[in-house]
This record gives sequence, C-alpha cells and structure tokens, in this order.
Amino acid sequence: MTPATPAVVPLGEAAWTLVLGETVDPKIHERVTELAARIAAASLPGILEIVPAYAAVTVFFDPDQADADELRQALGSLSRTVPSAPGVERRSGGSEPAAPTLPDSRTIIIPVRYDGPDLDFVAQRTALDRAEVIRRHSAREYRVYLLGFAPGFAYLGDLDPALVLPRRAEPRTRVPAGSVAIAGAQTAVYPLNTPGGWHLIGTTPLRMFDPVRNPAALLHAGDRVRFEPAE
Repeated sequence: MTPATPAVVPLGEAAWTLVLGETVDPKIHERVTELAARIAAASLPGILEIVPAYAAVTVFFDPDQADADELRQALGSLSRTVPSAPGVERRSGGSEPAAPTLPDSRTIIIPVRYDGPDLDFVAQRTALDRAEVIRRHSAREYRVYLLGFAPGFAYLGDLDPALVLPRRAEPRTRVPAGSVAIAGAQTAVYPLNTPGGWHLIGTTPLRMFDPVRNPAALLHAGDRVRFEPAE
C-alpha cells in the first residue's frame, strides 16, 4: 500500500529514510524524485547526502551539525508537501497540493552495439529472434530508478515484458565496463569492470562513471534513457 504521507524512519544513527511505497512504480518514483529535489532545495543544515531509491528517499546527516529530531520534523513537513500518487487517499483533514513540479530530467541517448555474448541466449529463452530482441530493447524510454551496486550503476526500467528473464544461474567473475545488460524487469550499463549476473546483450563506448568528471556518474535518478542501435 502506498502511504499518502511518507513515514520517516531511522537508518542507523545518522540517516532518516522517508518511505513513499512498497513497490517499483513510475508514479511512486515521480514522488521520490520530487521529494528528493524539495529536500535539496530546502538546504537543511547538516545534510551530507540525499539518496533516492525505488520508493524511498534516504537523507544522511552529520550529527554534529544537525539535531536528529529537528531534522526528522523538517523532513516530515517537506514530505507532506509532495502530492499523493493517483488513487491514493489522503488522511482526512488534508488537502491535495497543486500538481507536482518535478525536477528537470534529462533524456540521455546511449549508443549500443548489440554484440553481447548472451544475445543469442536471450533470443532463445524469449522465443524471439535477435532482431526482435534488439528492436524491443531499443524501442523503450527507460526511467533511472536509482544508482547502486557500483559507482554509476543505474537501474533502468521498465523492460519490455517479453524480455524479462531471471539473472544468470552462474554470475560472471568479470563483466567489462560498457556492457549493456538485462535482468528481471530492468536493464543497465556496467560502469566498471565488476562481477555480474545480468545477461549481456550489447556494449556502449559511453563512460557511465568517470571519477575526474563532475558529476562523475553520467546518469542520476529521474533521468530518461534511450538505447540507440549503432554499427
């Protein structure tokens, strides 16, 4: 169930998590990105980092610079300014704010050579030919739900239902940076050489993470991504 007003719960002694729902849903994620933007704009003292996820926002703070209880109250007040997702009832006595003004999101085009070692396996398991796998993967616009696992690793959704497959039974010990992959209902680009259990269907020359770039990660939560087949 999606709460009308996010719960604010502790994550250790120096972080608060604002919970907006329990499922992966684009409408909930719109509220997540808006709330994260409102918290950032408020410039509350002592905040170190704001981390949006699928259905929650975690705020890390310096206990020497911010009173935990006062920060919790401030975050609770900000959360009440975020409109409910469609179909969610508000608590009695509240009024629905104006339609949300979402933070600006970018559309990033990622060129892909569909030459991944698992492309034939994906085609076989989905009963599609290679060209149809490529067409379906590149036809959608994906939402960046969150970054995690490794620096710059963005979880993108939602994948075409026909391409949804479980992770590999045996993860690889090394997946090259730039590998375009799918697993479950999501797709991603590996930003670094890391182990990984997703199905590799292509490669891109774009650097998803560059420590000397500002910002270092190419993508951030709320961005939109399109994959463009390249020779």
